[in-house]
Amino acid sequence: MQRSRHKEQALVFTRYPQPGSTKTRLAKVLGNRGAAALQKKLTEKTLARVRQFLQKNRAAAAVYHEGGSREEMRQWLGPDLDYRAQPDGDLGQRLAGAFREAFGQGCLRVVIIGADCPDLLASHIAEAFSILRSRDLVLGPATDGGYYLIGLSRPEPALFAAIPWGTGNVLEKTLEIAVQKGLSLAQLETLSDVDRPEDLQHLDYHTGL
Repeated sequence: MQRSRHKEQALVFTRYPQPGSTKTRLAKVLGNRGAAALQKKLTEKTLARVRQFLQKNRAAAAVYHEGGSREEMRQWLGPDLDYRAQPDGDLGQRLAGAFREAFGQGCLRVVIIGADCPDLLASHIAEAFSILRSRDLVLGPATDGGYYLIGLSRPEPALFAAIPWGTGNVLEKTLEIAVQKGLSLAQLETLSDVDRPEDLQHLDYHTGL
């Protein structure tokens, strides 16, 4: 496995915006094309924040994607990032696999960011890495009971096992496991994800998101 030149790595989890295969819960109100267009905009905004962070910090970034080829991802989001297919399995297995890969490359601090949070700022990413210089775990809580960001300073696969993904108890269960494992942790401010029809209220259509 090739070792990373950077000790900090930001990983973005997203899907290729193919109509009918992304944001399926939102497709009920936006249609397949509308849901895919929203997925595209949310991902592009997230990557813009990551690039802002990279301009001021010595770190690397990669995009872990479902659907789409590496070339399609490069054509969509640009050639300056590393694109990797998400590992197999449920969300927990995919997150654990991405962390394992990054730490296996020699990274000391790894942050995974979802592409569903329009209010994410470069400062949130910077704060997460800053926290990891003295803590084991950082979480960005989402208003739906999940999290939009998770960062670790060492592999902790237990955080991704037996989690009720897709429910409002994801954050609560993750914190419970963290306490059981004796992990030092901190949380960022709570932000809103856009996954369900009721989440559309968090978008500003006048500015695009």
